[in-house]
Amino acid sequence: MLQLALILAGAIVSIVVLQKVLPWIAAQLHDQRRHFILALVPLLRLIIIVAAFLFSVPLVIEPSLQNMVALFGSLGLALGFALKDYASSLIAGVVATGERPYRNGDWIGIDGVYGEVTHVGLRTVQVTSADDTLYHVPHLKIWNEVVANANNGTLRLQAVTDFYLDPCHDGDQAREILYDVVLSSAYVSLKEPVAVVLKEEPWGTHYRVKAYPVDPQQQFSFISDVSIRGREILQKRGFEFARGTLASAME
Repeated sequence: MLQLALILAGAIVSIVVLQKVLPWIAAQLHDQRRHFILALVPLLRLIIIVAAFLFSVPLVIEPSLQNMVALFGSLGLALGFALKDYASSLIAGVVATGERPYRNGDWIGIDGVYGEVTHVGLRTVQVTSADDTLYHVPHLKIWNEVVANANNGTLRLQAVTDFYLDPCHDGDQAREILYDVVLSSAYVSLKEPVAVVLKEEPWGTHYRVKAYPVDPQQQFSFISDVSIRGREILQKRGFEFARGTLASAME
């Protein structure tokens, strides 16, 4: 019991010192070495815990063949339950390689994340969002999540720009204005179709301008360009934008 207590105390002290000293050292650095030292903290902590466990086992269990088989069998069962999601992600990664629901350069939406696929690994797919945030999404999401692929390995990606107008207006003129705005954009691909569709809502008229930018990377610049110029021209032509909401219309 004394030896076990010493091992436990040594492991705890080592982890506490590790988690205090290494971050302090990293705080003194301002380059890539800082991230390298911070990344060592969880790795070294895991090594200390595993070492303490290996030193403790012979003190508690007699290292016979029967006991070792029972111990490692129990550990294998526990690891099997703990790593079932990891194994599921690996299998899903193999399926994703064959079915190709996404590939590098695709713009996908999955589990609330929308962005460009920058790497397809064995366990995760890396998705970089429009605000340059990198997401690691496990492949197992393809089992029960809808994967929306905006361009599916091609340069054809439809961008949709929304406008909300007061219902009292000339619909044909509004559609013609928005159509011209899209065709005059520097980002639009003239090889692809352009559509302006609308839907009447309780609070106004919802216009959706559908077109294709030259490159999928330009989709947000394209939407911004059409939104700004479309709003300015509509206002100059005397169109009023909807100010109410569905909630206020129902009250």
